[in-house]
Amino acid sequence: MTLQEYDYARESPSKLAASCLLLALTMKNLGGWTPTLQYYSGYHSKDLHPLVKRLNFLLTYQPCDKLKAVRTKYSQRAFFEVAKIAPMDMLKLEEKLKSC
Repeated sequence: MTLQEYDYARESPSKLAASCLLLALTMKNLGGWTPTLQYYSGYHSKDLHPLVKRLNFLLTYQPCDKLKAVRTKYSQRAFFEVAKIAPMDMLKLEEKLKSC
């Protein structure tokens, strides 16, 4: 979804990927940012928090209905219907990010 948003073009691809992973781990309650993830990504959890919040906001408030291809694709069973997963409440996300 970030490929369709100009605001995310300035982010480094590695930081964007790490932030997406942290958001996914948080949304699915699969643990936090481990020392191993920190070592291999090169990012501390705190460095990713602002981008994680922006990504969750992007999931929560879809900018327009014209660009539906990505959402439609990842709503299919072959992709585990990940586009149908509800975004986190911003306050709950903030709480969880503080703990990791």
